[in-house]
Amino acid sequence: MKTVVINDSEEISCDFLVLATGHSARDTYEMLERRGIYLEKKPFAVGVRVEHPQKLINSIQYGIPAHPCLPQAEYSLTFSDPQTGRSVYSFCMCPGGVVMAAASETGCLVTNGMSAYQRNAPYANSALVVTVDGSDFPGNTPLAGVEFQRKWERKAFAVGGSTYRAPAQNLLDFVEGKVSRGVRSSYRPGVVETDLAGALPLEITQALKAGIKGFDRKMHGFLTHEATLTGVETRTSSPVRIVRGDDLQSVSLRGLFPTGEGAGYA
Repeated sequence: MKTVVINDSEEISCDFLVLATGHSARDTYEMLERRGIYLEKKPFAVGVRVEHPQKLINSIQYGIPAHPCLPQAEYSLTFSDPQTGRSVYSFCMCPGGVVMAAASETGCLVTNGMSAYQRNAPYANSALVVTVDGSDFPGNTPLAGVEFQRKWERKAFAVGGSTYRAPAQNLLDFVEGKVSRGVRSSYRPGVVETDLAGALPLEITQALKAGIKGFDRKMHGFLTHEATLTGVETRTSSPVRIVRGDDLQSVSLRGLFPTGEGAGYA
């Protein structure tokens, strides 16, 4: 390690570099691969985002829709699907929040969620995701997981009409394989009613349906016509690992310390 070049212009001399990227720094991963830095593909999870009325989640968890002494209710759910062998789980649950657009590339569609400080929006949302690994990815390169993400983000963009409106479906209709009408979502710029099975791999759709039924057994009322699914959620964690040794340095470049979510160890 001798120097680092920032934005193809500024050059800074250094002996050590702490590289703390986010988990979606695709341009950085591509640059590292070109420079010969040792990378590995790694498992992550993909799926959709679900929205319920917050008062419904409160009623399931507390037995009452609201109380001034109680915070907005949350949940954390897991399910192991015996048919596919995959894990299904809730992720990044946002009480009193909204579903956000999170695409970082043109022609792709990605969902995420957030809650404001007061958590006072009328809906609760959470990702519902299924594990994927190298056997699901196209090819065997270190960036194969990135290409898997891109494939389904582009598919979701197309299914949504290529206008950055997200494909969406009523939760119960998704499980039963029916077309929805009058879908409600906080996602902006809006949603397109469609069968979300067309925006996800078949194995992921099957595992999600089984997982949602399992969640309803743990939280009776979770599976309801009052809930909406919006897709797709693909950025749960880094699809790439910048491999480092016991000394936390890159195994292929002394002085480079990969850290943060983008290092692939979170």
